[in-house]
Amino acid sequence: MNKREIWRLIYLLFLGQVISFSLAVTSFTSSLIADLGTDTPLTQSFFTYLFLSLVYGPILFCRRHKLLVPWYWYVGLALVDVQGNFLVVKAYQYSSITSVTLLDCWTIPWVMILTWIVLKTRYSVWQFISAGICVVGLVLVLFSDAGVSGGGGNSRPLLGDVLVIAGTLCYALSNVGEEFCVKKKDRVEVVAMLGIFGAIISVLQILLIERKNLEEVKWTPTMISLFAGFATSTFLFYTIVPFVLQMSGSTLFNLSLLTSDMWAVLIRIFFYHQQVDWLYYLAFGTVAIGLIIYSLNEHKMHFTTSIEDEQATVTYERLSPENPEANDYVLSAEVDSNIN
Repeated sequence: MNKREIWRLIYLLFLGQVISFSLAVTSFTSSLIADLGTDTPLTQSFFTYLFLSLVYGPILFCRRHKLLVPWYWYVGLALVDVQGNFLVVKAYQYSSITSVTLLDCWTIPWVMILTWIVLKTRYSVWQFISAGICVVGLVLVLFSDAGVSGGGGNSRPLLGDVLVIAGTLCYALSNVGEEFCVKKKDRVEVVAMLGIFGAIISVLQILLIERKNLEEVKWTPTMISLFAGFATSTFLFYTIVPFVLQMSGSTLFNLSLLTSDMWAVLIRIFFYHQQVDWLYYLAFGTVAIGLIIYSLNEHKMHFTTSIEDEQATVTYERLSPENPEANDYVLSAEVDSNIN
């Protein structure tokens, strides 16, 4: 491993932890909103998608380029992403943070299966072992936190567990779909279109199933702050995710998310002044080892991404009469070629 590869590894791990911290803040605000008796998961997600569309939409529009990926692909991507957010955030009404976090691990095997089938990704034995090590680390966190109330209603934990499992499948579909899109080298397009269609789908679902709950929300300063915190953390999440997916892949991305529990520990220490069990620190070290093993064996992954239709050759056409010719871009399957 040369110096450039080492710095690339460090950069990837850093981005993964920024994403992990934003997810911890998202979980923290979601549990507090549920504790206050507010049940509006779609509305929470709507502000995130609206924020994304307002920031990245104008940038995409000013480029005056045709989409690298057909719009209906983005509709499907946004649809599963909205459902994933809805199901997991909804689960906080019934289950504790620890239960939601435990079952959220199922995103990892879902992603490995989907990338194996859809993106033709081949994983080494060591990568499977590293994924297992990361999961073991998170299980240690959950054992340590088993006797602590983690927020949420906890009224129907089985229902909450089912919601999370269904949500992780949606997240996995979204991760793999987004990974395929960002391989086409336009992160702004992916995030902008996800925000636009995500906001539209969220509004339609709010009108259908969440309108009454939204009318009952008491918009106190605390509630507004929690919604703002949720929107800000998820905006940061969606902004950085494409970088990680383009430079590595959705599996390393999901492995990095496991350490969100460790960031949650810091929140408990500094905001709630609670004692942290020694198992938390052991878990953090275990997850870190798993991430490093995975990253060191990442070069053994083999990509044969292709799509047997009109999208096999992507054309990027500038909307200008002076330049009617399309510019063809060769989509490289090598991850390192995406780093300039």
